[in-house]
Amino acid sequence: MNDAKIRLSQKEMELITNADWILTKNAILKKIDYFFSDLQIKQKEWLTQYHGQFPVELFQSSPKISKGEYYNGLPYRILDFPKIFNHSEILAVRTMFWWGHFFSITIHLAGNYKTLYDKKIITAYSLLKESGFYCCINEDQWEHHFEEANYKLIENLTEPEYEKIVSGNSFCKIAIKVPLQEFNIVEKTLLTSFKKIIKMLTD
Repeated sequence: MNDAKIRLSQKEMELITNADWILTKNAILKKIDYFFSDLQIKQKEWLTQYHGQFPVELFQSSPKISKGEYYNGLPYRILDFPKIFNHSEILAVRTMFWWGHFFSITIHLAGNYKTLYDKKIITAYSLLKESGFYCCINEDQWEHHFEEANYKLIENLTEPEYEKIVSGNSFCKIAIKVPLQEFNIVEKTLLTSFKKIIKMLTD
């Protein structure tokens, strides 16, 4: 039998005896859920003008909001729209909220969809560089953080380096993050970035 006692620090004691902070956290996450629900409506309305320029199956999928508490120990929300996840075939725009870190929006391509859009992604180097986008360099396509092992700012890559990363991997993720401190303008920023991504794939 293990007689070791569980001990709480002073900070942990303050938190465990105070319900207000967890109720506030739950209220914030509910607001994020509402925000993403509203955002996907605006994304969908804008995307309809490109109906003939994407695979038809892309418009047959419904928006999905995934909820979790433990991405690297912290709560998150992910809105997938538009999206195709079919085994190794991926074409998706993913909007993420990660507690304590950022909002982000990512174009995620893999399989035949990556092959289909490779040239457009490479050609968009200057636009992405000027707009503050990042390029994924990780071998794991399911990591979302912006640490140096996962993403590199395209501004810090030469065009040949960028092309090598995009063309050399089995998947491609191009993303931009928005600081939580910019919450009051985050909808405008995310929609602007969403439009840039869609235009990049259709130009």
